[in-house]
Amino acid sequence: MSYESVSSASPQASERSESLESSTVHASAEPVTIKDFYRLVKPGIIYSNSMTAFAGYWVAARWQVDWLHLLFTLLGTALVMAGGTVLNNFLDREMDAKMERTQKRALPSGRISPNTVLWYGIILGIAGLAVLYFAAHSPLATLVGLIGLFLYVWLYTAWFKRTSVWSTFVGAFSGATPPVIGYCAVTGTIDLGAVLLFAFLFLWQPPHFWALGIRRMEEYRAAGFPLLPVVRGSYVTKISMVRYVVLLVPVTVMMTAFGYVGYIFLIASTVLGLVWAFMSLKGFKATGADEVKWAKRMFIFSINYLTLLSILMVIDTVKDVA
Repeated sequence: MSYESVSSASPQASERSESLESSTVHASAEPVTIKDFYRLVKPGIIYSNSMTAFAGYWVAARWQVDWLHLLFTLLGTALVMAGGTVLNNFLDREMDAKMERTQKRALPSGRISPNTVLWYGIILGIAGLAVLYFAAHSPLATLVGLIGLFLYVWLYTAWFKRTSVWSTFVGAFSGATPPVIGYCAVTGTIDLGAVLLFAFLFLWQPPHFWALGIRRMEEYRAAGFPLLPVVRGSYVTKISMVRYVVLLVPVTVMMTAFGYVGYIFLIASTVLGLVWAFMSLKGFKATGADEVKWAKRMFIFSINYLTLLSILMVIDTVKDVA
């Protein structure tokens, strides 16, 4: 679906476009604030992913933590992610202008120029990589950060997000790198622990994002995003969500089985995983307004699931007895 087909689909769409242009002209006259630049980095994404990077670092360190090194690792990871989210805003500015949820952001509303946002994102990304390499002293973590940044900005945002229902799958690769960055900053290698952390966050992302996609389906359709719920419908999306949620349970079990975390994490992750799977199956009975409510509950549960298990991953990390 092209931008043109969306914007010219009806007289109402044309009127919305004219209204948006008018509001953009008005917004561009408003002063730019620090808060606008802060929101450009999508702080919610930075906080949640920094939490997983912290968990990855802690699991690798096994309680033997170099606090200054941890600080530099988290700072570098956060800056790399911020660079990616700002560049995501830059590339998505036209599509964001067509969505009610995003059209008032500083860039699509015209308060900040695209060129400013572009350089803002580039500088943040380079700064993050520099911190990982020179301050955290981890070439491997830097490489993982660079790969994640490339996948998120170019493969996901610039390409798949505009052209394919596989965009969420592709985006999950970059989204799963923060805990791996934290882990590799300690170990200097990619071993089974890094793979399990990657799999954990990789499998979590599609059902999390598709829940939002079902809830905001018409907004994504109007903006021209070929998201799975928009293209294939809710039923097919729910089947895909179940597949990912079910696979999360054995991954979390393996983290205990291979000695990275203890039985508190095992019990909590198994119970929460089964609850999430049960909630996913209940979605097949939901339609209309009930489906939107179900999608909202799924989205909120996914956030709580990630938050709680990240905390428990830290608390229940197996200590190094050597």
